[in-house]
Amino acid sequence: MLVVTKRLPKLLTPEQIFMASAFVVNGGNYAYNLILGRVLGPAAFADAAILITMLLVLSFVAMTFQLAVAKFTAGFDPEAREALIAKALRYATGVGIGFGILCVLSAPFLQELFHTASATLFVIFGLAIPLYFAMSVNRGNLQGNQLFVQLSVTYQLEMLVRLVLTFSLLLLFQVEAAYAVSIAIAVSFVAGMFPFQKNNPTRGSKPVLAPEQYKQILQFFVLTAAYELTQIMCNNSDILLVKHYFEAYDAGLYASLALIGRVVYFVTWMFVMILLPKVVLLRKEGKNPLPVLKKYLGYIGLLSLSITAFTFLFPAFSVQLLFGEAYLSVAPLLGWYALATSLFALSNVFAYYFLSLDEYKPVALAGIFGVVQVLLIVFFHASLLEVVIAQVIAMGLLLCAQVSYFVLHSLKLKKASS
Repeated sequence: MLVVTKRLPKLLTPEQIFMASAFVVNGGNYAYNLILGRVLGPAAFADAAILITMLLVLSFVAMTFQLAVAKFTAGFDPEAREALIAKALRYATGVGIGFGILCVLSAPFLQELFHTASATLFVIFGLAIPLYFAMSVNRGNLQGNQLFVQLSVTYQLEMLVRLVLTFSLLLLFQVEAAYAVSIAIAVSFVAGMFPFQKNNPTRGSKPVLAPEQYKQILQFFVLTAAYELTQIMCNNSDILLVKHYFEAYDAGLYASLALIGRVVYFVTWMFVMILLPKVVLLRKEGKNPLPVLKKYLGYIGLLSLSITAFTFLFPAFSVQLLFGEAYLSVAPLLGWYALATSLFALSNVFAYYFLSLDEYKPVALAGIFGVVQVLLIVFFHASLLEVVIAQVIAMGLLLCAQVSYFVLHSLKLKKASS
Protein backbone atom coordinates (compact mmCIF):
# COMPACT_ATOMS: atom_id res chain seq x y z
CA MET A 1 0.00 0.00 0.00
CA LEU A 2 2.87 2.38 0.78
CA VAL A 3 4.40 1.83 -2.66
CA VAL A 4 1.04 2.38 -4.30
CA THR A 5 0.57 5.61 -2.37
CA LYS A 6 3.88 6.95 -3.64
CA ARG A 7 2.95 6.22 -7.25
CA LEU A 8 -0.56 7.64 -7.10
CA PRO A 9 0.29 11.39 -7.33
CA LYS A 10 0.56 11.03 -11.10
CA LEU A 11 -3.03 9.76 -11.27
CA LEU A 12 -4.88 11.49 -8.42
CA THR A 13 -4.78 14.80 -6.58
CA PRO A 14 -3.19 14.79 -3.10
CA GLU A 15 -6.64 15.28 -1.53
CA GLN A 16 -7.99 12.24 -3.38
CA ILE A 17 -4.99 10.20 -2.31
CA PHE A 18 -5.53 11.18 1.31
CA MET A 19 -9.21 10.28 1.14
CA ALA A 20 -8.43 6.90 -0.42
CA SER A 21 -5.70 6.29 2.14
CA ALA A 22 -8.05 7.29 4.96
CA PHE A 23 -10.47 4.61 3.81
CA VAL A 24 -7.64 2.08 3.93
CA VAL A 25 -6.43 3.23 7.35
CA ASN A 26 -9.91 3.31 8.85
CA GLY A 27 -10.63 -0.05 7.27
CA GLY A 28 -7.45 -1.45 8.79
CA ASN A 29 -8.25 -0.04 12.21
CA TYR A 30 -11.76 -1.37 11.90
CA ALA A 31 -10.53 -4.83 10.92
CA TYR A 32 -8.12 -4.71 13.86
CA ASN A 33 -10.96 -4.20 16.31
CA LEU A 34 -13.26 -6.70 14.64
CA ILE A 35 -10.67 -9.47 14.66
CA LEU A 36 -9.81 -8.70 18.28
CA GLY A 37 -13.48 -8.96 19.21
CA ARG A 38 -13.90 -12.28 17.43
CA VAL A 39 -10.67 -13.79 18.78
CA LEU A 40 -11.07 -12.66 22.38
CA GLY A 41 -14.83 -12.84 23.04
CA PRO A 42 -16.89 -10.18 24.87
CA ALA A 43 -15.27 -10.37 28.34
CA ALA A 44 -11.62 -10.25 27.22
CA PHE A 45 -12.44 -7.76 24.48
CA ALA A 46 -13.66 -5.33 27.14
CA ASP A 47 -10.10 -4.86 28.47
CA ALA A 48 -8.66 -4.43 24.98
CA ALA A 49 -11.45 -1.98 24.16
CA ILE A 50 -10.49 0.19 27.14
CA LEU A 51 -6.97 0.59 25.74
CA ILE A 52 -8.34 1.36 22.30
CA THR A 53 -10.72 3.90 23.81
CA MET A 54 -7.84 5.49 25.72
CA LEU A 55 -5.99 5.71 22.42
CA LEU A 56 -8.96 7.54 20.91
CA VAL A 57 -9.08 9.87 23.91
CA LEU A 58 -5.37 10.53 23.50
CA SER A 59 -5.85 11.22 19.80
CA PHE A 60 -8.43 13.90 20.57
CA VAL A 61 -6.13 15.59 23.09
CA ALA A 62 -3.15 15.50 20.73
CA MET A 63 -5.38 16.68 17.89
CA THR A 64 -5.33 20.10 19.55
CA PHE A 65 -1.67 20.44 18.59
CA GLN A 66 -2.24 18.97 15.14
CA LEU A 67 -5.08 21.35 14.29
CA ALA A 68 -3.29 24.40 15.66
CA VAL A 69 -0.16 23.61 13.67
CA ALA A 70 -2.22 22.84 10.54
CA LYS A 71 -4.23 26.05 10.74
CA PHE A 72 -1.33 28.43 11.27
CA THR A 73 1.13 26.60 9.03
CA ALA A 74 -1.34 27.21 6.23
CA GLY A 75 -1.55 30.92 7.03
CA PHE A 76 1.93 31.95 8.23
CA ASP A 77 4.99 32.99 6.24
CA PRO A 78 7.99 30.57 6.24
CA GLU A 79 9.83 32.28 9.09
CA ALA A 80 6.83 32.32 11.42
CA ARG A 81 6.04 28.77 10.36
CA GLU A 82 9.48 27.59 11.47
CA ALA A 83 9.06 29.26 14.86
CA LEU A 84 5.59 27.75 15.23
CA ILE A 85 6.75 24.18 14.56
CA ALA A 86 9.67 24.44 16.97
CA LYS A 87 7.53 25.84 19.76
CA ALA A 88 4.68 23.40 19.15
CA LEU A 89 7.03 20.42 19.18
CA ARG A 90 8.59 21.55 22.45
CA TYR A 91 5.26 22.17 24.15
CA ALA A 92 3.64 19.02 22.77
CA THR A 93 6.47 16.85 24.03
CA GLY A 94 6.24 18.46 27.45
CA VAL A 95 2.49 17.93 27.64
CA GLY A 96 2.95 14.34 26.46
CA ILE A 97 5.49 13.67 29.20
CA GLY A 98 3.09 15.12 31.75
CA PHE A 99 0.20 12.94 30.60
CA GLY A 100 2.51 9.93 30.42
CA ILE A 101 3.67 10.36 34.01
CA LEU A 102 0.08 10.84 35.14
CA CYS A 103 -1.01 7.64 33.37
CA VAL A 104 1.85 5.60 34.85
CA LEU A 105 1.29 6.87 38.40
CA SER A 106 -2.48 6.38 38.22
CA ALA A 107 -2.27 2.88 36.72
CA PRO A 108 -3.52 1.12 39.91
CA PHE A 109 -6.45 3.53 40.12
CA LEU A 110 -7.30 3.00 36.44
CA GLN A 111 -7.21 -0.76 36.96
CA GLU A 112 -9.72 -0.48 39.79
CA LEU A 113 -11.90 2.06 37.99
CA PHE A 114 -12.24 0.02 34.80
CA HIS A 115 -11.98 -3.44 36.39
CA THR A 116 -9.07 -4.61 34.23
CA ALA A 117 -6.94 -7.68 34.91
CA SER A 118 -3.70 -5.73 35.37
CA ALA A 119 -2.33 -2.22 35.88
CA THR A 120 0.78 -2.87 33.78
CA LEU A 121 -1.04 -2.25 30.52
CA PHE A 122 -1.66 1.36 31.61
CA VAL A 123 2.04 1.74 32.48
CA ILE A 124 3.09 0.61 28.99
CA PHE A 125 0.55 2.92 27.42
CA GLY A 126 1.68 5.87 29.55
CA LEU A 127 5.33 5.46 28.61
CA ALA A 128 4.47 5.89 24.92
CA ILE A 129 2.24 8.96 25.24
CA PRO A 130 4.98 11.60 24.60
CA LEU A 131 5.67 10.02 21.21
CA TYR A 132 2.05 10.47 20.19
CA PHE A 133 2.10 14.19 20.90
CA ALA A 134 5.29 14.69 18.88
CA MET A 135 3.74 12.66 16.08
CA SER A 136 0.68 14.93 16.08
CA VAL A 137 2.81 18.05 15.56
CA ASN A 138 4.46 16.42 12.58
CA ARG A 139 1.06 15.50 11.15
CA GLY A 140 -0.17 19.05 11.66
CA ASN A 141 2.83 20.33 9.74
CA LEU A 142 2.08 17.96 6.86
CA GLN A 143 -1.62 18.80 6.94
CA GLY A 144 -1.08 22.57 7.00
CA ASN A 145 1.31 22.34 4.05
CA GLN A 146 -1.26 20.14 2.29
CA LEU A 147 1.28 17.33 1.92
CA PHE A 148 -1.51 14.80 1.95
CA VAL A 149 0.51 11.95 0.44
CA GLN A 150 3.07 12.07 3.25
CA LEU A 151 0.27 12.53 5.78
CA SER A 152 -1.36 9.39 4.41
CA VAL A 153 1.85 7.42 4.90
CA THR A 154 2.11 8.34 8.60
CA TYR A 155 -1.40 7.04 9.26
CA GLN A 156 -0.78 3.90 7.22
CA LEU A 157 2.42 3.07 9.09
CA GLU A 158 0.79 3.54 12.47
CA MET A 159 -2.15 1.33 11.52
CA LEU A 160 -0.09 -1.43 9.89
CA VAL A 161 2.44 -1.73 12.71
CA ARG A 162 -0.30 -1.89 15.36
CA LEU A 163 -2.25 -4.48 13.38
CA VAL A 164 0.68 -6.77 12.55
CA LEU A 165 2.39 -6.53 15.93
CA THR A 166 -0.75 -7.14 17.99
CA PHE A 167 -1.65 -10.36 16.25
CA SER A 168 1.96 -11.49 16.06
CA LEU A 169 2.20 -11.18 19.84
CA LEU A 170 -1.18 -12.84 20.34
CA LEU A 171 -0.88 -15.74 17.93
CA LEU A 172 2.84 -16.40 17.65
CA PHE A 173 4.08 -15.56 21.13
CA GLN A 174 0.88 -16.20 23.13
CA VAL A 175 1.13 -12.83 24.89
CA GLU A 176 -1.91 -11.91 26.98
CA ALA A 177 -4.35 -9.78 24.97
CA ALA A 178 -4.20 -6.58 27.01
CA TYR A 179 -0.38 -6.61 27.02
CA ALA A 180 -0.23 -7.36 23.30
CA VAL A 181 -2.49 -4.43 22.52
CA SER A 182 -0.63 -2.00 24.79
CA ILE A 183 2.79 -2.95 23.40
CA ALA A 184 1.57 -2.73 19.80
CA ILE A 185 0.01 0.68 20.41
CA ALA A 186 3.28 1.97 21.89
CA VAL A 187 5.41 0.73 19.00
CA SER A 188 2.94 2.07 16.42
CA PHE A 189 3.54 5.60 17.74
CA VAL A 190 7.18 5.29 16.68
CA ALA A 191 6.17 4.13 13.20
CA GLY A 192 3.70 7.00 12.88
CA MET A 193 6.52 9.54 13.18
CA PHE A 194 7.58 8.80 9.61
CA PRO A 195 7.89 10.52 7.22
CA PHE A 196 9.02 13.41 9.41
CA GLN A 197 8.57 16.82 7.81
CA LYS A 198 11.67 18.96 8.24
CA ASN A 199 11.40 22.70 7.81
CA ASN A 200 14.07 24.53 5.85
CA PRO A 201 15.78 26.73 8.45
CA THR A 202 15.91 30.42 7.66
CA ARG A 203 19.24 32.17 7.59
CA GLY A 204 20.23 34.64 10.23
CA SER A 205 18.73 34.94 13.70
CA LYS A 206 16.45 32.32 15.19
CA PRO A 207 12.86 32.99 14.03
CA VAL A 208 10.36 34.03 16.66
CA LEU A 209 6.62 34.53 16.65
CA ALA A 210 5.29 38.06 16.80
CA PRO A 211 3.18 38.83 19.90
CA GLU A 212 0.03 39.07 17.79
CA GLN A 213 0.75 35.71 16.16
CA TYR A 214 1.41 34.11 19.52
CA LYS A 215 -1.87 35.51 20.83
CA GLN A 216 -3.76 34.09 17.85
CA ILE A 217 -2.19 30.67 18.31
CA LEU A 218 -2.84 30.61 22.05
CA GLN A 219 -6.48 31.62 21.60
CA PHE A 220 -7.06 28.99 18.94
CA PHE A 221 -5.19 26.35 20.95
CA VAL A 222 -7.18 26.92 24.15
CA LEU A 223 -10.51 26.88 22.37
CA THR A 224 -9.58 23.88 20.25
CA ALA A 225 -8.48 22.06 23.40
CA ALA A 226 -11.87 22.84 24.88
CA TYR A 227 -13.55 21.48 21.79
CA GLU A 228 -11.44 18.34 21.74
CA LEU A 229 -12.49 17.80 25.35
CA THR A 230 -16.08 17.88 24.16
CA GLN A 231 -15.12 15.34 21.48
CA ILE A 232 -13.87 13.05 24.22
CA MET A 233 -17.10 13.46 26.15
CA CYS A 234 -19.32 12.94 23.12
CA ASN A 235 -17.35 10.18 21.46
CA ASN A 236 -15.77 8.14 24.24
CA SER A 237 -17.43 8.82 27.58
CA ASP A 238 -20.07 6.17 26.93
CA ILE A 239 -17.56 3.31 26.64
CA LEU A 240 -15.68 4.43 29.74
CA LEU A 241 -18.89 4.81 31.75
CA VAL A 242 -20.27 1.48 30.56
CA LYS A 243 -17.00 -0.23 31.53
CA HIS A 244 -17.40 1.30 34.99
CA TYR A 245 -21.11 0.62 35.52
CA PHE A 246 -21.55 -2.76 33.80
CA GLU A 247 -20.00 -6.20 34.08
CA ALA A 248 -17.12 -7.12 31.75
CA TYR A 249 -19.33 -9.24 29.48
CA ASP A 250 -21.87 -6.45 28.95
CA ALA A 251 -19.07 -3.92 28.53
CA GLY A 252 -17.56 -6.10 25.81
CA LEU A 253 -20.92 -6.34 24.05
CA TYR A 254 -21.28 -2.58 24.21
CA ALA A 255 -17.76 -2.06 22.87
CA SER A 256 -18.69 -4.11 19.81
CA LEU A 257 -21.87 -2.07 19.39
CA ALA A 258 -19.91 1.17 19.60
CA LEU A 259 -17.35 -0.04 17.10
CA ILE A 260 -19.97 -0.93 14.49
CA GLY A 261 -22.01 2.21 15.11
CA ARG A 262 -18.97 4.47 14.90
CA VAL A 263 -18.14 3.44 11.38
CA VAL A 264 -19.98 6.65 10.48
CA TYR A 265 -17.45 8.74 12.39
CA PHE A 266 -14.45 6.86 11.01
CA VAL A 267 -15.67 7.21 7.43
CA THR A 268 -16.46 10.93 7.71
CA TRP A 269 -13.34 11.92 9.66
CA MET A 270 -11.22 12.34 6.51
CA PHE A 271 -13.53 15.05 5.17
CA VAL A 272 -13.07 17.11 8.33
CA MET A 273 -9.28 16.78 8.05
CA ILE A 274 -9.36 18.22 4.53
CA LEU A 275 -11.96 20.87 5.38
CA LEU A 276 -9.89 22.85 7.89
CA PRO A 277 -6.87 23.88 5.75
CA LYS A 278 -9.12 24.53 2.75
CA VAL A 279 -11.31 26.94 4.72
CA VAL A 280 -8.25 28.71 6.14
CA LEU A 281 -6.74 29.20 2.68
CA LEU A 282 -10.00 30.39 1.14
CA ARG A 283 -10.41 32.91 3.93
CA LYS A 284 -6.83 34.09 3.47
CA GLU A 285 -7.48 34.59 -0.25
CA GLY A 286 -10.66 36.54 0.47
CA LYS A 287 -12.91 33.87 -1.02
CA ASN A 288 -16.18 32.53 0.35
CA PRO A 289 -15.64 29.18 2.16
CA LEU A 290 -19.37 28.41 2.39
CA PRO A 291 -19.49 26.25 -0.78
CA VAL A 292 -16.78 24.03 0.70
CA LEU A 293 -18.83 23.57 3.87
CA LYS A 294 -21.93 22.68 1.86
CA LYS A 295 -19.99 20.19 -0.24
CA TYR A 296 -18.57 18.33 2.74
CA LEU A 297 -21.87 18.44 4.60
CA GLY A 298 -23.41 16.77 1.57
CA TYR A 299 -20.77 14.05 1.52
CA ILE A 300 -21.04 13.36 5.24
CA GLY A 301 -24.83 13.56 5.26
CA LEU A 302 -25.13 11.02 2.44
CA LEU A 303 -22.66 8.61 4.02
CA SER A 304 -24.27 8.94 7.44
CA LEU A 305 -27.77 8.37 6.08
CA SER A 306 -26.69 5.30 4.13
CA ILE A 307 -24.87 3.65 7.02
CA THR A 308 -27.58 4.44 9.58
CA ALA A 309 -30.33 3.13 7.30
CA PHE A 310 -28.40 -0.10 6.76
CA THR A 311 -27.90 -0.66 10.50
CA PHE A 312 -31.61 -0.12 11.17
CA LEU A 313 -32.64 -2.47 8.37
CA PHE A 314 -30.06 -5.22 8.95
CA PRO A 315 -28.85 -5.03 12.57
CA ALA A 316 -28.53 -8.77 13.24
CA PHE A 317 -26.79 -9.35 9.92
CA SER A 318 -24.32 -6.54 10.66
CA VAL A 319 -23.45 -7.79 14.14
CA GLN A 320 -23.16 -11.44 13.14
CA LEU A 321 -21.09 -10.64 10.07
CA LEU A 322 -18.64 -8.44 11.94
CA PHE A 323 -18.44 -9.96 15.42
CA GLY A 324 -20.24 -13.29 15.35
CA GLU A 325 -23.11 -14.88 17.26
CA ALA A 326 -21.61 -14.16 20.68
CA TYR A 327 -22.52 -10.48 20.24
CA LEU A 328 -26.00 -10.80 18.71
CA SER A 329 -27.83 -9.62 21.82
CA VAL A 330 -26.85 -5.98 21.10
CA ALA A 331 -28.17 -6.02 17.53
CA PRO A 332 -31.45 -4.19 18.37
CA LEU A 333 -29.40 -1.21 19.61
CA LEU A 334 -27.21 -0.87 16.53
CA GLY A 335 -29.36 1.46 14.44
CA TRP A 336 -29.90 3.83 17.35
CA TYR A 337 -26.18 3.97 18.09
CA ALA A 338 -25.38 4.68 14.44
CA LEU A 339 -27.98 7.46 14.51
CA ALA A 340 -26.32 9.07 17.53
CA THR A 341 -22.93 8.89 15.82
CA SER A 342 -24.34 10.38 12.61
CA LEU A 343 -25.80 13.32 14.49
CA PHE A 344 -22.44 13.89 16.14
CA ALA A 345 -20.53 13.61 12.85
CA LEU A 346 -22.71 16.28 11.24
CA SER A 347 -22.35 18.54 14.27
CA ASN A 348 -18.61 18.11 14.00
CA VAL A 349 -18.51 19.61 10.52
CA PHE A 350 -20.09 22.85 11.73
CA ALA A 351 -17.78 23.05 14.73
CA TYR A 352 -14.56 22.60 12.74
CA TYR A 353 -15.79 24.98 10.05
CA PHE A 354 -16.34 27.74 12.58
CA LEU A 355 -13.06 26.95 14.33
CA SER A 356 -11.34 27.57 11.00
CA LEU A 357 -13.07 30.97 10.84
CA ASP A 358 -12.12 31.87 14.44
CA GLU A 359 -15.74 31.58 15.54
CA TYR A 360 -15.79 29.77 18.85
CA LYS A 361 -19.37 29.73 20.10
CA PRO A 362 -20.00 26.30 18.52
CA VAL A 363 -17.24 24.97 20.78
CA ALA A 364 -19.23 26.09 23.80
CA LEU A 365 -22.35 24.44 22.38
CA ALA A 366 -20.50 21.16 21.90
CA GLY A 367 -19.18 21.37 25.45
CA ILE A 368 -22.62 21.95 26.91
CA PHE A 369 -24.17 18.97 25.15
CA GLY A 370 -21.14 16.79 25.83
CA VAL A 371 -21.77 17.37 29.52
CA VAL A 372 -25.47 16.71 28.96
CA GLN A 373 -24.61 13.33 27.44
CA VAL A 374 -22.37 12.35 30.35
CA LEU A 375 -25.00 13.39 32.90
CA LEU A 376 -27.74 11.51 31.08
CA ILE A 377 -25.67 8.32 31.11
CA VAL A 378 -24.70 8.79 34.77
CA PHE A 379 -28.36 9.09 35.77
CA PHE A 380 -29.86 6.68 33.24
CA HIS A 381 -27.87 3.47 32.86
CA ALA A 382 -30.29 0.78 34.00
CA SER A 383 -29.70 -0.93 30.64
CA LEU A 384 -27.54 -0.54 27.56
CA LEU A 385 -30.62 0.74 25.73
CA GLU A 386 -30.88 3.68 28.13
CA VAL A 387 -27.23 4.51 27.51
CA VAL A 388 -27.74 4.57 23.74
CA ILE A 389 -30.95 6.62 23.84
CA ALA A 390 -29.22 9.15 26.11
CA GLN A 391 -26.67 9.70 23.36
CA VAL A 392 -29.31 10.06 20.65
CA ILE A 393 -31.04 12.76 22.70
CA ALA A 394 -27.84 14.66 23.51
CA MET A 395 -26.43 14.52 19.97
CA GLY A 396 -29.77 15.43 18.41
CA LEU A 397 -29.95 18.53 20.58
CA LEU A 398 -26.34 19.37 19.72
CA LEU A 399 -26.98 19.21 15.97
CA CYS A 400 -30.08 21.39 16.33
CA ALA A 401 -28.03 23.94 18.26
CA GLN A 402 -25.20 23.94 15.69
CA VAL A 403 -27.59 24.34 12.75
CA SER A 404 -29.40 27.16 14.55
CA TYR A 405 -26.12 28.96 15.16
CA PHE A 406 -25.12 28.51 11.51
CA VAL A 407 -28.43 29.97 10.30
CA LEU A 408 -28.22 32.94 12.66
CA HIS A 409 -24.59 33.54 11.71
CA SER A 410 -25.44 33.47 8.00
CA LEU A 411 -28.33 35.91 8.47
CA LYS A 412 -26.05 38.23 10.43
CA LEU A 413 -23.48 38.23 7.62
CA LYS A 414 -26.14 38.92 4.99
CA LYS A 415 -27.50 41.80 7.02
CA ALA A 416 -24.02 43.26 7.49
CA SER A 417 -23.23 43.07 3.76
CA SER A 418 -26.52 44.60 2.63
